[in-house]
Amino acid sequence: MDIRMNRYELELYIAGQTPVSRRAVANLRKLCERDMPDACRMVVIDILERPAVAEEKKILATPTLIRAYPPPPCRIIGDMSDMEKVVFYLDMSAVETMPAPREGEKQ
Repeated sequence: MDIRMNRYELELYIAGQTPVSRRAVANLRKLCERDMPDACRMVVIDILERPAVAEEKKILATPTLIRAYPPPPCRIIGDMSDMEKVVFYLDMSAVETMPAPREGEKQ
């Protein structure tokens, strides 16, 4: 059983090291590392290096941020400069802390 503790899984799709891409990465890192250090996992995918992933995920513009967990997935596009809007649109306050597994239970 997969138990996640108050966790958000975010996928940020960028296209190279443009100023907008770097700004989106920095802004999202700030949110995950400073504001939600134990609740957020972020993966950065450069679609220039992995174009098949962009096609599979139907990425039409960059930077695109997808909240992969908790479901349902949702996405926003831009440099993530307005953190209040990012948190609001991704509904990052909706997941409550789940109870820890009891001793002997599978995680």
